[in-house]
Amino acid sequence: MHKSRDDWGLGDFADFFSCELPGIFGFRAGSGRQRSHRRRNQMFESGEVKFVILRLLKEKPRHGYEIIKALEERLAGCYTPSAGTVYPTLQLLEDQGYVRVVEENGKKIYHITPEGEAFLEEHKDAIEDIFDRVRDTVRDFAGGPMGELHQAFGRIAKVTYQRAWRFGPSHPAVPRIVEMLKRTADDIEAEWNRGGTE
Repeated sequence: MHKSRDDWGLGDFADFFSCELPGIFGFRAGSGRQRSHRRRNQMFESGEVKFVILRLLKEKPRHGYEIIKALEERLAGCYTPSAGTVYPTLQLLEDQGYVRVVEENGKKIYHITPEGEAFLEEHKDAIEDIFDRVRDTVRDFAGGPMGELHQAFGRIAKVTYQRAWRFGPSHPAVPRIVEMLKRTADDIEAEWNRGGTE
């Protein structure tokens, strides 16, 4: 079935993350292709965010918060850009003539300009490289043992919160479940601290 938006090549992986794990459990993933042979603590290298923002604006005009949420959605919760990253980048793109701002209902709506579209076309190889790396990052995180970990954690969140919302805080199971989760968190922390030792 044709999707109504560009999924950036992530396909069902984006749906898997957005459906299984609530946004309140946001985190950042390491990179899939370890070109520098180290764990990455960010999704994009310096200067790459402008290409991704322009790609979003080519799809449709958006205001700043929409850009932040769209990035979080497209990257399947693996990365949430800060306002301190997005808004200065938008200002830079405006200064360079790649976006223009239209005031609508008191909000600044950013539109890509013909110059911005030409800039994307000029750097299409670099942009494809960025998206290849993003796909590797999300696919690595969704597959194998990490995928199993994700599914297990998602199931805990689901069975905990769905029933908590249904039965309410006065249900007698709530304090018992809280204690179970505390013990589980302690066990998990101890296991991480133990590392590879037996």
